Amino acid sequence: MSGTSTAASRLRAAADDANRWAVLVVLCLSLLLVALDATVLHVAVPAVTEDLRPSAVGLLWIVDAYPLVCASLLILFGTLGDRIGRRRVLLLGYALFGIASALAATADSPGVLIAARALLGVGGAMIMPATLSILRQVFPDRRERAMAIGIWTAVAAVGAATGPVIGGFLVEHYWWGSVFLVNIPLMAVILPVGRWLLPESRGESDGPWDVLGALTAAAGVLGVVLGIKRIGGREGLTDPATLVPLLVGAALLVLFVRRQKRRTHPLIDIAMFSRPAFTTAVGCIVLAMLALVGLELIAVQYLQLVLDLSPLETGLRLLPLTFAAMAAGATGSYTLSRVGPRRMVGWGFVLTAASVLLLTLMGQHDRPVLLTAGFVLLGFGLQSTLFGAYESMLSEVPAERAGGAAAIGETSYQLGAGMGIALLGSVMNAAYAPGLSRVHEEGVPAAAGSAASHSLGEAYQVAGRLGGPLGDLLRHTARHAFVDGLHITLLVSAGLLLLGALAALRLPRVMDCTEAKGACEDRTAAVPEQATARHEALPVQAADGPGPGTRRVALPSRREPAEATGSGRAAH
Repeated sequence: MSGTSTAASRLRAAADDANRWAVLVVLCLSLLLVALDATVLHVAVPAVTEDLRPSAVGLLWIVDAYPLVCASLLILFGTLGDRIGRRRVLLLGYALFGIASALAATADSPGVLIAARALLGVGGAMIMPATLSILRQVFPDRRERAMAIGIWTAVAAVGAATGPVIGGFLVEHYWWGSVFLVNIPLMAVILPVGRWLLPESRGESDGPWDVLGALTAAAGVLGVVLGIKRIGGREGLTDPATLVPLLVGAALLVLFVRRQKRRTHPLIDIAMFSRPAFTTAVGCIVLAMLALVGLELIAVQYLQLVLDLSPLETGLRLLPLTFAAMAAGATGSYTLSRVGPRRMVGWGFVLTAASVLLLTLMGQHDRPVLLTAGFVLLGFGLQSTLFGAYESMLSEVPAERAGGAAAIGETSYQLGAGMGIALLGSVMNAAYAPGLSRVHEEGVPAAAGSAASHSLGEAYQVAGRLGGPLGDLLRHTARHAFVDGLHITLLVSAGLLLLGALAALRLPRVMDCTEAKGACEDRTAAVPEQATARHEALPVQAADGPGPGTRRVALPSRREPAEATGSGRAAH
C-alpha cells in the first residue's frame, strides 16, 4: 500500500506541476477583463451622454460606480475567500461579472447603467484578490511565484492600457454597449474552465468571520476613495460633499484597525504591517499607481487636445507603454533573482522618474520618437516597481493569510490610482489656470477667460463660441498654458517617484529563501558552489525568530514538488 500511495503522490505532484501554469492562464484572463473594464468606458462617455442624456452627477456616477464599489469591497471579499474558499468566491465573481455586463450593454437609462456598473464593481472585487491569493497558493516556490506575478502584473497593465484602444474601436464601429458585450463570451468560457481547473483553497478558518469589521472596512474605503475622487474632479477640499466622506471614511478605517487588534481571530492580521518589507511594498504600490494613472490621464489629454489625435489613435500611441510593461513582467523573475527586491523596486522608480523628465521635452508639436521612448521607459520602470513590490508583499505573509494580503495590495492599488488623479490633476489645474489670467487684457471677455481656466477642453468650447481672432487667441493661449502646466506636473511626479526610490531602501537586499516563506533559488546569496553541489547543510535564519535553523540547498536543476513546500493547497 505504501508503494501505491507513493506512486499516486508522485503522479499527483506531476499533474500539479503541469496544471499550475494552466491555472495561471485562467487567473490572468480573469484579471484582464477586470482591468479592461476599468478603462474601456472612458472613450465611450460622449456616446453614452448623447444616447442616455444623464445629468452631470449621473455621468460622474456612471464612470465612478465601478472603481468605487470595487475598491470598497476588496477587503470584504478577500477575507471572505480565506474563510469559505477562494475558488468559490472567484466563480461567483465570474457569474456576477457576466450578468452585470449584459445588463450594462442593454441599459436604457442612466440609473440602470449605474446599477450595472456597481454590480460590475462587486464582481471585480470578488475576482481581483482571489486571483492573487490563489496564485500565492498554487506557486509556493518563490522563484516560480515571482515569474507568475510578473505575468500577472503585466496582464493588469495590458488590460488597463488596451481598454481605450478596444473601447475606441468598438464605439467607432458599433455602439457604446458593445464595450460591455466583449466580457460575456469570455466569462462563458472561463466559468466552466475555472470550475474544473482551479484548486480550492482556504486560509485560517478558526473563529467567526467578522461581518461588522468587513462592513466597516468597506464603508471606510468607500468614503476615502470618494473624497479623493471628488478632489481629483476639482471639488474643493472644504466642500462638505468632499470633506465629510473623507473624514468619515478615515475614522471608520481607524476603528477597523483598532477592532482587528482586539480580536482573537481578525479579518486582517495587523501585525503584517509591523514587517518593514510588507509596509514598504504596500507604500510603493500606492506611489507607483499614483504616478501611472495620473500621468496616463494627463498624457491622454495631451494627445487628444494638444496633438488632436482621435481616441483610437491615442490608444495606439500608448501601446509602447503596454509592450514595455509586458517585457518587464516577462523578465521580472530573472531580474529579481539577480538584483533583489530593493534594487529592482528602487531602480524601477529611478527609471520611471528619468522617463518623466524626458517627457518634459514635449511641446506644441508632435514628437513621436520622443513620446515612444518616454512611454517605453515609463512602462518598463513602473512595471518593474509594481512587480517587485507585489512579490515582496505576498512573500512576507504565510499562504493562509494570502486573501487578506491580496486585498490590502489591491486596495492600495485602487487608492494610489485615485490619489494620482486627485494629486496630479490638482497640480495640473493649479499650474494651468494662471496662464489664462491675463487674456482679458487682450480683449477676451472676463467671463470667457474664467470659464476657459477650468480645463483645456472647456477652453476649446469657449473659444469655439467666441470665434474670430479672439477665439483663436484664447485657443492658442490655453494650449501654451496646458503644456506649461504639463511640464510642472511632470516635475512634481518625478519628485514623488524619487521619494519612492528612497522608500524602497527599506526592502530586503536579497530574496529571503527560508523554508518558512517557501523555497526558491536565491542567486544573490553567497552560497559556495561546492556546498551546493554536495547538498551540504547550511545554517539559515528562521523566518519567525532569531534562532538558527538548517536546510539543504537543492541543486539548481532540481525543483522540489509543491507538496514538499507546505503550500496548504487543498484537493478539488
